[in-house]
Amino acid sequence: MAQKQIIKIHGRDNVAIAIHGIPAGTQVTDGLFARQDIPQGHKIALRDLPKGGEIRRYGVVLGYALDEIKKGDWINERMISLPKLPDLDDMAFGTNLVTDLPEAPVRTFEGYRNPDGGYAGTRNLLGISTTVQCVTGVLNAAVQRMRKELLPKYPNVDDIVPINHAYGCGVAIHAPEAKVPIRALRNLVKHPNFGGEVMTVALGCEKLTVEMLLDESDSKPENVIILQEKSGFQDMMGSMMEMAEQKLKRLNERKRETLPLSDLCIGMQCGGSDSFSGVTANPSAGYAADLLVQAGATVLFSEVTEVRDGVHLLAERCVDNQVGKKLIAEMKWYDNYLAGGGVDRSENPSPGNKKGGLSNIVEKAMGSIAKSGKSPIVEVLSPAERPTKHGLIYAATPASDIVCGPCQLASGITLQVFMTGRGTPYGLAAAPVIKVSSRNDLKDVWKDLIDLSAGDIADGDATIPEIGMRLFHMIVDTASGKYKPWAEAYGLHNDLCIFNPAPIT
Repeated sequence: MAQKQIIKIHGRDNVAIAIHGIPAGTQVTDGLFARQDIPQGHKIALRDLPKGGEIRRYGVVLGYALDEIKKGDWINERMISLPKLPDLDDMAFGTNLVTDLPEAPVRTFEGYRNPDGGYAGTRNLLGISTTVQCVTGVLNAAVQRMRKELLPKYPNVDDIVPINHAYGCGVAIHAPEAKVPIRALRNLVKHPNFGGEVMTVALGCEKLTVEMLLDESDSKPENVIILQEKSGFQDMMGSMMEMAEQKLKRLNERKRETLPLSDLCIGMQCGGSDSFSGVTANPSAGYAADLLVQAGATVLFSEVTEVRDGVHLLAERCVDNQVGKKLIAEMKWYDNYLAGGGVDRSENPSPGNKKGGLSNIVEKAMGSIAKSGKSPIVEVLSPAERPTKHGLIYAATPASDIVCGPCQLASGITLQVFMTGRGTPYGLAAAPVIKVSSRNDLKDVWKDLIDLSAGDIADGDATIPEIGMRLFHMIVDTASGKYKPWAEAYGLHNDLCIFNPAPIT
């Protein structure tokens, strides 16, 4: 036997994952032979397991064997029952606060200082907010013209970004949970990459009025266009072009300057995860997160269902009881939200996750948490809330990639790191997205979509700190405008799917 064929994470584990596909009959280690073909990333039993026996990976119980499992068997999601959820009413807070973080080699970046003194911009964008989906068609037509006729005149402006969304009317605008989408849209208006310029397109008869979307100081004629007050399409277009040009002139005066990393807000998200995510890409992102936090930056990680089964591990990293209680409150809210819809956490993982070797949400959660590193959690946010502190922050968003991203944007991230094992051409218009693959196989296939592969860790050719340090430098270079990720270069921008737990009427 030459090359290492499996990865066992913890001494108590009774399963390991295949680094590459293992044909049936292959001798994997001394005394261990594959009884079936083991697909890449999938689990092989390291010993005989009785019916009802614990299946362990990451040193935790993933679940229980539905039938007897033999040593060398391929273990997949159909063979495991879920364990009980961790009890939220019996959590210890602040018992594992790590302050000895790796030293960041760089402590500044080249960014755009904002007039409100908040997070700095990594890009110089004109953001155009909307009150309702009804205006999207007209705005998109206007943005096409703006990019063609206006943007070339203002070379210091990177792009024009319409904040289109499926909200604003036909909704229970006064329902208690309507605060979530309204908060998201209000915070997106003030995104740090928009340079303090406010431009809003409204219809005139929507439920989400201009006054509900904008601060009173911003709700004025030079910032707002109401389409129903215009004399047809050409008047609408002319008004938008004129307003946009005034905003572009001011944005064009912005210049990058050397700023401390404490002015950065970075988002960590994983999507299309596989069994390598928690071994390679996510721990590397976690190491980069620790470097950023050590340098004073703010780092957000999210996805409620993807941490719920490991919430006790997060609780022990909360800096105090107040932060811990907010964490538990967000978990309980989401438990109730799922129960109200008649589902539970077993709806996650996705078919693609399972194809990549993830058997259930417990396994996915252990890998997902790894992207948070080891730093203490200084704050917990409800969906789309803005941080008030610097450091590692948990933002309680849904796990859906297309909803998590806009929630993080609303919380003020100016750059996102996106870990993937299965592959997705995901991107955001308002902030650059760095794509990190968990496997070299994915990087080899998607050479022009994946920015960095962490796959060398699985093969033993690199360490987590080495890949984490590379990612840290890529984050700083991207924030400084020195590196343009593939998704940004191609203009791969997902729709802004705003989380709306309130009823639609």
